[in-house]
Amino acid sequence: MNKNRPVNLDISTIKLPAPALVSILHRISGVVLFAVVALLLCMLDSSLESEQGFNKVAAFFTSVPAKLVLWASLAALIYHLVAGVRHLIMDLGVGESLEGGRRGAVIVLVLSVVLILLAGVLVW
Repeated sequence: MNKNRPVNLDISTIKLPAPALVSILHRISGVVLFAVVALLLCMLDSSLESEQGFNKVAAFFTSVPAKLVLWASLAALIYHLVAGVRHLIMDLGVGESLEGGRRGAVIVLVLSVVLILLAGVLVW
């Protein structure tokens, strides 16, 4: 047994590198999108069913909780899209080095925050 292995890790002292944070958030945003798609499809079905259904869904989106859900959904979609494009670019051979991976992760984080804030302005 390796005696140099870490034991009793204090998770609060571990700092994730930017590429790890981007990867974890990409997976979380994918799970959020999977859950939200069912909700949005139900709302789409209700809005297409009748005029009353459409008015009901339109009125629902004027409430603050609905706007929060919509903004969170858009945030997950934006983040997942930006991180996915990063993966596609890396598949083309760009930014595969350690420094390129770090730089790409920071770009994804900054670009996502800007786009999510713009989406928030659009929703509110």
